This record gives sequence, C-alpha cells and structure tokens, in this order.
Amino acid sequence: MKKIILTALSLAIAAAALSAQDMATATETYNNGATALSMGDNDGALQYFRDALAQAEACGEDGAEIVANCKDIIPKISLSIAKDLIKAEDYDNAVAKLDEAVKIGEEYQNADVVAEASELIPQVYVQKGNTLLNAKDFAGAADSYKKSIAIDSTNGMASLRLGMALASSGDIAGAEAAYKMAMRNGQEKNAVKQLSTTYIKLSAASLKAKKYDDAIAYALKSNEYAENATAMQVAGQASLQLGKNDDAISYFEKYVALAPTARNVNDIYYSIAVLAQQGGDNAKACGYYQKITSDAKYGETAKQQIAALKCN
Repeated sequence: MKKIILTALSLAIAAAALSAQDMATATETYNNGATALSMGDNDGALQYFRDALAQAEACGEDGAEIVANCKDIIPKISLSIAKDLIKAEDYDNAVAKLDEAVKIGEEYQNADVVAEASELIPQVYVQKGNTLLNAKDFAGAADSYKKSIAIDSTNGMASLRLGMALASSGDIAGAEAAYKMAMRNGQEKNAVKQLSTTYIKLSAASLKAKKYDDAIAYALKSNEYAENATAMQVAGQASLQLGKNDDAISYFEKYVALAPTARNVNDIYYSIAVLAQQGGDNAKACGYYQKITSDAKYGETAKQQIAALKCN
C-alpha cells in the first residue's frame, strides 16, 4: 500500500513538473511574440502568439491568462497585417487577409476587428479600382468597383467610379445605370456632371464622323443632365449640316445665351444672321448683324447687309 502511495505521489510530482515546464514554454513563446510585435514583425508575432495559444491551452487553468491574451491580440495583429498590405497596394492579398481577420475575429469574439475588417474590404476594392482606372485598365477597374458595390450597394463613390470605367470602355448603358445609382447614394452632382460629359463626348465624336442625327441626339441628352454651351454648339453645327436651319438658329441662340463671352460668339452671331436672312426673317438677321458691326472680320459685311435689308 505504501509503495502504491509513493508511486502515485511520484506521478503527481512528475505531472506538476511537466505542467510547469509547459507553462514556461508557453510563457517564453508569448514573450517572444511580444518582442516581435514591438519590433514591427507582425507576421512573426502572429505565429508566436498562435503557438503560445496552443501551448497555453494544453496547460488547462494554469494557461488561462495567456490564452485570453492571445485570443485578444491575434485578431488585432491579423488586421494590422491586412492594413500593411493595403498601404503596399497589394490589394488582392489585403482582401484575403481582411477575410481572415473577420473569421479570426468571429472565432475569438472580437467584434471591433470584425466590424473594421468588414468595412475595409469594399474600400480596398475601390482603391484597387482607382489604381486600375488610372492605368486605363477599364475592365479590371469595373470588376473591382462591382465587387465593392456587391458588398456595399450604398457606396456612391464606387458607383460613380464604375460609371467612369464603363463609359471609358464604351458601355454607355452600363455607365448610365451606374451613374444613376451614384445619384441615389450621395453623388448626384458628380454623377450628373459625368453623364453630361459622357454624352457631349459622344456628340462631338458623332459630329466628327458626320453622323449628324446622332450628334444632335447625344447633345440633347447631355443637355438634359446639365445645360452646357458646347452641347448646343454641336447641335447647331449638326443641324446646319442637315439643312435644318431653323433648328440650327435655335441651338446657336441657346449657345450664345449660355456662353455670351465665348471667343467665337461673333462667329455664331454671323451664322445666325445669315441663316435668318436666308429664311426670310429679316428682323432677326438685322438684329444679329448689328451685334457685329465693329468686328474686324464681319463688320464690313454686316454693315452692307444692314444697308441691303434696310434695317432700322
């Protein structure tokens, strides 16, 4: 009986010694993690704390404090690593690390890390999209913006940038839909400007390609979103080419009303005067000729026409 008691005591002493040794190992590993963290080695620190967590868990109640500390710090380090990747513009790996931080935060019940990492993911997609957009990789940029919007459909800036990427790639219908989404999410002014600009570019390109009906349609579409002189000038020039003089006069008059100090305003006045005279509206022709009597280019012709028309 005495021998049995002594054997049990020996086993207990051995187990205690082993437990103390395990705790010493866990503590040393934990301290190594703290040192690595203080030196800015987040990857190394993360591995140390993970090892310390496993070692401390094996020590039962003795390792409870280290376990709690590790579970607190591991999600935070994981998030820090993701943020470093964002700064380095390594966006794909950053998203992967943010996803990992969310999972770790959920596992260790760190709501702050879960919330911050989840919020950063759509922002990273926008940053990646911006980089690709600046590099003129419009398809890649659009894909990144779409991923951001899939996570947060209320991100007006992501929708605005998606519109820019799609417009640049020639997907006008898609761009308009994206811009309208941006308008609904706090980017109305910028989206309206982009829509107007998109259509005026199409209008100018159509005029250059001698697609005059398209030029007018796009110019009017641009003007629907934001009144602008350029759209009216293009519409006037296209109407002139189509022989629609009355429309041309109307658009040119809107142009000078929107841009009364434009450098070419006397050119437009002369065009209106000539078109009005051709159409038999002598009163209007006289009015516009009188505006340019002192112009070096058109003055003499204007005076001759005023005399011929017997303007008051």
